Amino acid sequence: MAGAAGYAARVDRSRLEAFSDGVLAIIITIMVLELKVPDGSDWSALRPVLPVFLTYAVSFLYVGIYWNNHHHLLKACHRVTASIMWSNLLLLFTLSLFPFSTGWVGANHLSAVPIFLYGAVLLSAALAYYLLQSVIVAGEGGASSQLGAALGRDWKGRLSPVIYLAAMGLAFVATWASVVLYVGAALIWLIPDRRIEHLVEVE
Repeated sequence: MAGAAGYAARVDRSRLEAFSDGVLAIIITIMVLELKVPDGSDWSALRPVLPVFLTYAVSFLYVGIYWNNHHHLLKACHRVTASIMWSNLLLLFTLSLFPFSTGWVGANHLSAVPIFLYGAVLLSAALAYYLLQSVIVAGEGGASSQLGAALGRDWKGRLSPVIYLAAMGLAFVATWASVVLYVGAALIWLIPDRRIEHLVEVE
C-alpha cells in the first residue's frame, strides 16, 4: 500500500510539474513575440528594438529563476493536495502577467507607470511563490520538517519583496534606480543555493 501511495504521489507531482512547465514555456513564447523585426538592415535599425530586448532578457531571467526554484520545490513535495494545486495556479497566474508588463515597459522605455506595474507583477509573483512554498512545507510537516528546516533561512525570499517595493516607490522619482533594483534582485537569485537540491539528492 505504501508503494502504491508513493507511486500515486509521484504521478500527481509529475502532472503538476508538467502542466506548470507547459505554462511557463507559453509565457516565454508570448514574451519573445514582442521582439519585432526592425525596419532597416543597418545597425541603427536595432536601436528601437533594444529596450524591448533588454526588458525581455530581464523577464526571461525571472521566469527561468521561478522555473528552477519551482522544479526543486516540487521535487521535495511528497503529497499533492488541493491547496497545493490552487496555490500553484495562483503562482502561474501572476507569472502569466509577465508578457503584458514586459511588453508595456519595453514599448515605453523608462516611463514611471509601466515600471511601477512591472514591480507590482514581480511582487505578486514573489508572494504567490511564498504561499505555494508555505503550503507545501505545511503538508510536509511544518517548520520542523526537513524541507521546513532547509527553507528556514530564506533570506533571498524575504529580501526580494522589500526590493520590489522600494523599486516601485522609486518608479515615480528615478525610474533608472527601479530598473537597477529589479536587475539586482534577479542577480541575487543567480547565487547558487543548494538547500532544497541537496535535500532531494539525500532522499
